[in-house]
Amino acid sequence: MVVKGTLIPIGGNEDKGTEKGESFHLEFIQESILSRVVSESGGNEAQIVVIPTASSIPKEVSNSYLKAFDKLGCRKVHIMDIRDRKESENPKNLEWIVNAQCVMFSGGNQSKITAKIGNTRLHEVLIERYRKDALVIAGTSAGAMCMSSEMIAGGSSTESFIKGAVKMDTGMGFISNLIIDSHFIRRGRFGRLAEAVAKYPDMMGIGLAEDTGLVIKNSRTFEIIGSGMVIMFDPRKLKHNNEKILEKGTPMSLINLKTHVLANGDRFNMKKGKVKVLPLDAPFPTS
Repeated sequence: MVVKGTLIPIGGNEDKGTEKGESFHLEFIQESILSRVVSESGGNEAQIVVIPTASSIPKEVSNSYLKAFDKLGCRKVHIMDIRDRKESENPKNLEWIVNAQCVMFSGGNQSKITAKIGNTRLHEVLIERYRKDALVIAGTSAGAMCMSSEMIAGGSSTESFIKGAVKMDTGMGFISNLIIDSHFIRRGRFGRLAEAVAKYPDMMGIGLAEDTGLVIKNSRTFEIIGSGMVIMFDPRKLKHNNEKILEKGTPMSLINLKTHVLANGDRFNMKKGKVKVLPLDAPFPTS
C-alpha cells in the first residue's frame, strides 16, 4: 500500500516542568523542527490540530504550542484536549481531523493517547487520512513513541540490556516496522530499546535524541532533522537472540545487532535497509 501521509516523530527536549514525573513535563520544540512540521503541512496557512492528551498540564502545553506556531505565522491552530474516549467519537472533533493538514501530539504519557484515542472513530479517521491524504502526523516524546504498532510503554533506563527493562503495549499503528524511543541519549535508554527489538526482531529500533526527529515518507524512507543524533538498531540479521528463553532480570545477549548513528540530513530506506549519509562537503541543513 502506498501511504500518502508523513510522520514526524520528535525526541522531545529538556524538561521545562516543575515536576519530576514525565507526565508533568512541558516539552518545548525548537523552532527549526516546528518550522519543518509547518513546511511539510503546506505552509503557515495549514490547519493544525494539537492534541495534548498525553500531558498532565494540557493548558500550559497548549499555550506553549499556540505561541510557538504563532511565531511561525500559523493562525489556524486548534487545540483538541481529549480527556475521555467519548470525545474521540464526537462528530465535531472528527470534523477537525477530517479538515486538518497536520495533527500534532504532545509529550507526556503515551499510554494516555492509546487509552483515550486508540480504537475509536477518531483513531480510524487518523489512519484513513494518513494513508490516503497528504496528512502530517507529528508528535514529540510520548507523541512520537505512540506512533508505532508495538509501543514502548515504559521501563527502566538504568537496567541496561536486562530482560524486563522495557514494558510494551499496543500503539497507534501509524507505522508497523519501527519501534520509537525518545529522550534517548540523555536518559540512557539503550537497554530498553535493545530489549524491544529483541522481542520484535522484524522491527527496527529508533532512539531519538532531544531536539531531533524523523521525516518519514510513504512508510518507506526517513530523513533525520534537528540538532541531535538518532541511534538505530536493526535486528533483522541477528545471529543470536536469547530473549525468549530468559527469565526477567537476566542479562541478554544479541549477536550481530546492526547499529547506525545518524544525524541531520542523513536518510534511510527501510525497505532496502540502506543508509544515505549527508556528504562531508555538504552544508549542514538548518531544519
